[in-house]
Amino acid sequence: MTKEELEHIIRASGDITDQYEFVILGSQSILGSVPRPEEVFTVSMEADIYPLQAPELADKIEGAIGEGSQFHQTYGYYAQGVGPETASLPMDWMQRVHRVQNGNTRNRVGYCLDVLDLFLAKAVAGREKDREFCIALFEYAYVTPEAVLKLVSTMPIDGKEQRALRATIRRWSKAAQEAGRYIPEK
Repeated sequence: MTKEELEHIIRASGDITDQYEFVILGSQSILGSVPRPEEVFTVSMEADIYPLQAPELADKIEGAIGEGSQFHQTYGYYAQGVGPETASLPMDWMQRVHRVQNGNTRNRVGYCLDVLDLFLAKAVAGREKDREFCIALFEYAYVTPEAVLKLVSTMPIDGKEQRALRATIRRWSKAAQEAGRYIPEK
């Protein structure tokens, strides 16, 4: 997915829901802070999205421009209507979002996660594709182990889960380094 395609999804979501502000979760939220990221970050053809003020309308987005819809068949990408509970995020994530708003969005606003928050949400989810995405975030220096480790204490998970998350982050960083990838510490 490209930034222009994400802008199209924001615009279409606004038309469908008559809402003004949207939150973009998942891998394509990287497009808010990195307009032209490396290909490894843009392989997904879906954007996870919900209306900020009316998350319950995400189902309308899913129904109109979701997977298998006419929109998807026409453009080759689609929206997945999600909710705020979809991603586990640090307490103050909304203070770090990157705003996508322009003529291509019809001035509707898409709030994209900061790469640190995106990393942590994916690390908590812990699927293989999330692991690969997070290691790539290290490899391309969009995040550092030190920066993400600092935010673990603000995650809405208990102490045992936070310790496990820290261990996962360190393990992924070490695995990337052992594979010959340069991972900046700070």
